[in-house]
Amino acid sequence: MLMNRLSVCLFTLGFIVPLSVVSADEPTLEKGDLVVWIGNTLIEREQEYGDWELELTRRLPGQDIRFRNLGWSGDTVWAESRGIFDPPKVGYQRLVELVKELKPDVIVFGYGGVESEGGIDALPAFIEQYEKLVSDVSNPEIECLHLLPIPLEESSFPVQTSESKSFIQQANQNIQLYADAIQKFGESRGEAVIDLTDALNHRPENQQWRDNGLHLNATGYRETASAFVDAFGLEEQDPVGDTDELRALIRRKNELFFHRWRPQNITYLTGFRKHEQGQNAVEIAQFDPLIVEVETQIFAIID
Repeated sequence: MLMNRLSVCLFTLGFIVPLSVVSADEPTLEKGDLVVWIGNTLIEREQEYGDWELELTRRLPGQDIRFRNLGWSGDTVWAESRGIFDPPKVGYQRLVELVKELKPDVIVFGYGGVESEGGIDALPAFIEQYEKLVSDVSNPEIECLHLLPIPLEESSFPVQTSESKSFIQQANQNIQLYADAIQKFGESRGEAVIDLTDALNHRPENQQWRDNGLHLNATGYRETASAFVDAFGLEEQDPVGDTDELRALIRRKNELFFHRWRPQNITYLTGFRKHEQGQNAVEIAQFDPLIVEVETQIFAIID
């Protein structure tokens, strides 16, 4: 039954993604480049740990590579988590405008996990919208990388019953369908695809890389960072700088940028209650020099 559904899925995708698949060109990071992360919880939580960014930074001394995290918990390619008190389409437009404002050189997309709950029937619509998102926020000058959704892990799932095992099995089948579709889309564009499942499947038995069957913990982010190092062809370059010091600065920079683009009182500053405190919105830009100051400290450590 699953094979029949999979055949229908691949047949359907043939009308959405070109059948010709080309080898992905290895993405490059050049001096002064800005990398923007866009996606769901997997992307958003990285800013709290910083290890993906850390390992790329440590292998590019003197290059002053900058990173900005636009992840949003539970987000989808329709920006269904970003509307706040507005419809998702408003949140989507905010995302597009913000990415264009940042002027990235590289974008890492991390979607598919939430959308996979729709199963095979929702897959064509997902790929169509995924393609639209990539088109709306990028251009031929921007390097795009596609991070595949990760499967649920039974051993760290909070509930261990026959029902939960059945749920995990079905969920992972759907996640794999969406991962395959994203991979086919990325390869059709000649763009790098990043798959964390090999690292996750070969973790040491005495290490726990998940918090709740899905979300990576500190060890999970640290141990999967090599996938990004490999994607950019940096595995042969020796890392530099003090790890703990750099990680602390990266987390601090990420926190400042988070408050820059997602202030806690955004409803009063720019939302439907801005008539009350909207005059204070000018203070949002005051985070910019603070972010630059911390980045300068990061660059000084690895230069």
